[in-house]
Amino acid sequence: MQIAIDGPAGAGKSTVAKAVAKRLGLFYLDTGAMYRVVAYKALNNKVNIQAEEEVERLAAETTVRFNHAQGDRVWCDGEDVTEKIRTPEVSRAVSVIAAYSKVRERLVAWQREEAKQGDVVMDGRDIGTQVLPQAELKIFLTASAEERAQRRWLELKAAGQEIPLIEIAKDMERRDRQDRERAVSPLKPAPDAVILDTTGLTVEQVISKIVTMAQEERR
Repeated sequence: MQIAIDGPAGAGKSTVAKAVAKRLGLFYLDTGAMYRVVAYKALNNKVNIQAEEEVERLAAETTVRFNHAQGDRVWCDGEDVTEKIRTPEVSRAVSVIAAYSKVRERLVAWQREEAKQGDVVMDGRDIGTQVLPQAELKIFLTASAEERAQRRWLELKAAGQEIPLIEIAKDMERRDRQDRERAVSPLKPAPDAVILDTTGLTVEQVISKIVTMAQEERR
């Protein structure tokens, strides 16, 4: 079974997808982390993220690995970057990098190969429309802009990063616009996706709804 979970920043995709996969006994892949790894590496190597060819070359030379046995750790070329790829600087850079066609081609091809391992839950921004258009269940998570910014603020605060809420909200608004308007694989629900507004819902409520839909799909 393949489950695609898409949505904008702060909608809770990774948290929900990870839990859904665990409850259903499926493999989980955080595709957004892959783009963040490329963004992190570009910034760390002082590559101009506006230089498309340089970024595409860097992406082609990058190895991304997930270690699920150690709590879904993310590795870039042998370095554990799980926390490093979640900074506001990486968040600002990732939408620019994700718009480059050859970067997306490379990562989408890798994501599809990963999906061949078996039953999978993937989250991102174009899973239902581009990566796994044949997925049996497609969910598009959303929430109010205010709630999404608040969630990201709490997430960063828990990680020890004190970023003003207003700054996070502005960054999120900018990224939403870039994701919706990019020419390659823009952020939008698949025609057959279930739109799930998580505003005011607990994480457990969202997880339960998706697990129930998946179980019904399996019958």
